[in-house]
Amino acid sequence: MSQIPLPPVEVRRRNLVFVAVTATLVYAADLITKILAVAKLEDGTTVELVGDLFQLDFTRNGGAAFGIGVGMTVVFSLLSLIVIGVVLRTANRLGSTGWALVFGLVLGGALGNLTDRIFRSPGFMRGHVVDFLHLKNWPVFNLADTAFCIAGGIVFLLVLRNIPLEGRNTS
Repeated sequence: MSQIPLPPVEVRRRNLVFVAVTATLVYAADLITKILAVAKLEDGTTVELVGDLFQLDFTRNGGAAFGIGVGMTVVFSLLSLIVIGVVLRTANRLGSTGWALVFGLVLGGALGNLTDRIFRSPGFMRGHVVDFLHLKNWPVFNLADTAFCIAGGIVFLLVLRNIPLEGRNTS
């Protein structure tokens, strides 16, 4: 199996900037919305945006998505650190804008939820993640979780189209 050559430096540099900008936007949006959720919703207030179909409903999640792994917060914190490390180490190979978008979404989401796990109660690496977006018949989630789901959808499309991290060879 032949290895795909790295894309030109200028393409990789552009994609690194795209990863950084995307991650920064996701992280900032996640952080700001969680701060607002704590300030406005922690008292138990529920805000109906689209009747009972879509609401703002505050909760703290000590596990992962859908409440899986409650009590394993330290493990999820360590996994987040590994994901962040892999993204940062691998991002220099990116020749595909689609994969750059995926990396930015995952990096921003991982940083957002890791920030909660580090700085929120009950303590360092054990903090509970703030969730506040609630679709009817669906667990409560946040913007970091949304970024992960969008990234997953994009990964599906990129794999379906057989687009590698390095992008398609145009020669």
